[in-house]
Amino acid sequence: MFQRVPFTGDEKTSLHVALQRHRDVVLWKIEGLDDDQVRRQMTPSGTSLLGIVKHLAAVEYGWFCSTFGREMEAMPFDEEDPEADLRITTDETTADIVEFYKRAWRASDQAIDEIGLDDLGAAWWGDQVSMRWVLIHELEETARHAGHMDILRELIDGATGDHNRPD
Repeated sequence: MFQRVPFTGDEKTSLHVALQRHRDVVLWKIEGLDDDQVRRQMTPSGTSLLGIVKHLAAVEYGWFCSTFGREMEAMPFDEEDPEADLRITTDETTADIVEFYKRAWRASDQAIDEIGLDDLGAAWWGDQVSMRWVLIHELEETARHAGHMDILRELIDGATGDHNRPD
């Protein structure tokens, strides 16, 4: 769904809508593709469209939930494989990963709604960060990976752009 950041919105609403806009782009990038296409490793490092979705779900949970001491589900991290959150296992379906991402959105959205922009949490390395910083960071992270996905999608079937726009 195409969304615009409000032209006169408050800071928190504007950041949140901007994040949601890019979340929507991420899912739009896998629409209409089959399982083989979303799993196809398109770079020497093994990057796939579905792997990026899984990664974004994990980092949303990490930043919005773990940082602020909130409940979250088990994460696909592995100390022996720093890229584990980007890899799709054979038992994970596209639907599983999309639902994981949507659950991360819901948990993140609840944190965004309940925590003030100036409220502090602890980053995974120990420094204090504000909700404002987390929102900006996650907006950057999601937009960056949406750009990667745009390139991967173009390589798969030639599709480009960030949304189906209303006429």
